[in-house]
Amino acid sequence: MFAMPSASAAGHIDPRTIDAALSKLVEAKALVGVSALVYQDGHEVYFGAFGDADREAHRPMTRDTIVHIRSMTKPITGVALMTFYEAGKFKLDDPLSTFLPEFANMKVYDGLDSRGEVVYKPANRPITIRDIVRHTAGLYGGTDQTPVGEIYRAADPSNQRYTLTEEASKLASLPLAYQPGARWLYSAGADLQALLVERFLRLRFDRCLERVIFGPLRMRDTRYVVRPADRRRLAAVYESHPDGMTRIPDTIAHEFNTRDWPLKPGSSGLVTTLDDYMRFALMLQNGGELDGVRILKPETVRLMATDALPPGVTDISWLPTKGQVGFGIDFAVRLRPPADATENSGAVGEFFWDGAEDTLFWVDPRHKITAVLFTQYVPFGNVPLHKAFRDAVYDDFPDALAK
Repeated sequence: MFAMPSASAAGHIDPRTIDAALSKLVEAKALVGVSALVYQDGHEVYFGAFGDADREAHRPMTRDTIVHIRSMTKPITGVALMTFYEAGKFKLDDPLSTFLPEFANMKVYDGLDSRGEVVYKPANRPITIRDIVRHTAGLYGGTDQTPVGEIYRAADPSNQRYTLTEEASKLASLPLAYQPGARWLYSAGADLQALLVERFLRLRFDRCLERVIFGPLRMRDTRYVVRPADRRRLAAVYESHPDGMTRIPDTIAHEFNTRDWPLKPGSSGLVTTLDDYMRFALMLQNGGELDGVRILKPETVRLMATDALPPGVTDISWLPTKGQVGFGIDFAVRLRPPADATENSGAVGEFFWDGAEDTLFWVDPRHKITAVLFTQYVPFGNVPLHKAFRDAVYDDFPDALAK
């Protein structure tokens, strides 16, 4: 472990409290299915699964159900990239253009002129690798109807028919939405991280992950393309409405993961199981090592789990909805205890991220808690699942429980 808990950090996780919180949401039909796995001090203290992975096929949620983790792909990408940081291949403040020359001399969107034409200005400084790992690169990410948003949507740089190299070329041809370092805005920066890993290892990104992370950690069910024999374990995806859950057709929900598309993004796209992702999370909890296999040094994990937002930056989009947090390298990092009872419970020093279908994981070095939570529905956050789960886990930890 890379952080030792103080005497005040001691607490007890009661499986019955978590069972009650998760089963209640399924019984109320707010969720079709949900599962969770929690470790404390390196030992499993909770596993539970409720409801169905596939309601229409009457297939229950189980420990080996395969789910889409969407943006929980990003921390995996970040770890892969940081193995090359340790190898001395780059420094965080190196210009991105040192490795991807197409990102030199970037232009920044500067509004419209009197004729309605887009105006550009030069970037104040180069995009750095630090920018792409903390979402301060200037890349657009969002759904608003601004002119720069329309430019990005028309270009469709993250189309799954492109390779990472082609995506990067498209992104580099587009204006930045803001000056590098001036804002925090979620974007495709992790895809550029993935491309760097490809360039360093000279392999396609999915094969890089297999060599650097999945193989060494024995994450046998984590991949982009679900093997035909495993598709029966793949959970259905549902859309949440006020009157219940409607199934999204498998042809849409599973399109990316049942065909070998050219794009293997660092931002999203992986599928996994509870135990596989827990092995990744436990490696982080253990300071970069699991079962005698070292992926990162403890100091590198600490670096990833340290707030890296530029001083004075207050425009941080929707990040405050995650609580009293900053952002490190592909993780949110909790800086202060929950402010009030409306905020998710959590411990200062924990680092975490979630996925668009309401999956979640976190690593809490103070209490030595590692948790993974799976469900499969959209839109994200439509059900108070994360708060219910976190409150149940931290029920006996006053310093982490929202008051």
